[in-house]
Amino acid sequence: MKTVLALSSSLLFALLPLAAQQTGTLKVKVSPGRTGVFVDGKYLGPASNFGMARTYTVAAGEHDLKLAEPRYQEVVTKITVPSGKRLVVSQQMTALPVPKPPFGTLKTHSADKYAAVYINGKYYGHNDEFDNFAQGLLLPPGTYEVRIEPASGSAVVKSVTVEADKTVVVQ
Repeated sequence: MKTVLALSSSLLFALLPLAAQQTGTLKVKVSPGRTGVFVDGKYLGPASNFGMARTYTVAAGEHDLKLAEPRYQEVVTKITVPSGKRLVVSQQMTALPVPKPPFGTLKTHSADKYAAVYINGKYYGHNDEFDNFAQGLLLPPGTYEVRIEPASGSAVVKSVTVEADKTVVVQ
């Protein structure tokens, strides 16, 4: 029995460096910090989550990186994550013109504070930005499809009508 255990442990430790070489880590430094980070279409979270110690393990090789924040021009680029190493991406987003009123307010509620919030299929931020008494998303009056997509579990999709100077809540 001891021989089998020793062989299994040796095999595991021999494979660990191989697995590490097939991945790398990604660190993203973006201003503003609320910018959403997407790799190959998968939402990883707001850029502020990539703080001093936070990195994401990504398969080594080429990937599509998207940085999205509704008040700024979207950035889409190819990145190459080196095997066993860290890739640091730094980006200053370019502001879009400020929209004109009237506005209504959209608030969201989700157990996942970093759940991605999409309006008509476009990323607008994460739940934590729109879920308390002092926060909300200002939108021109109209009908919108709102999708709240947590990291795990089912997405919530609702059609809402936003009216000027009124608040709509999606949960």
